[in-house]
Amino acid sequence: MHLADNIKKTIRDVKDYPKPGVIFKDISPVLANPEMVRDAVREIVVHFKDARIDAIAATEARGFIFGSVIAYELGCAFIPVRKAGRLPYQTKQQKYDLEYGSAVIEMHVDAIKPGLRVLVHDDLLATGGTAGATANLVEALDGIVAGFSFVINLSFLPGEKLLKERFGLIPHYLVSY
Repeated sequence: MHLADNIKKTIRDVKDYPKPGVIFKDISPVLANPEMVRDAVREIVVHFKDARIDAIAATEARGFIFGSVIAYELGCAFIPVRKAGRLPYQTKQQKYDLEYGSAVIEMHVDAIKPGLRVLVHDDLLATGGTAGATANLVEALDGIVAGFSFVINLSFLPGEKLLKERFGLIPHYLVSY
């Protein structure tokens, strides 16, 4: 069976989380399968191996899981992007809208040097709010958004279109619903 099919079959749907009407795509069962995680990381790394990535900017918390391993495999830096108030040093913040509210993320002001080529990674692409806000932070700190990577794309939401239009990049993802 193909990796995407295995991942889709393994992801758990959690109804009415984090609010009524939302079906949460839980990657925890995927994480419980080391071979599947290894194959997922390998597929992402192969896709971006020639993109000259200098750093992975991944959003907490689930984005960290794959993002740090992808950074290790690509031999590049890892940049944690966190909710406001969670990073210990000076930060740059970005407010954005989610499919069910709004939030503020931040990264350290010295996380990106001018011209650094950054891959934005998260576990799931929905409205594009989190990934777009992360990419805005990269650009605000004079970095270059070199790509977008996700485990899951919710194609019935506008995230993929938003990222294509705003950043001119086609997001890479392993499975789509």
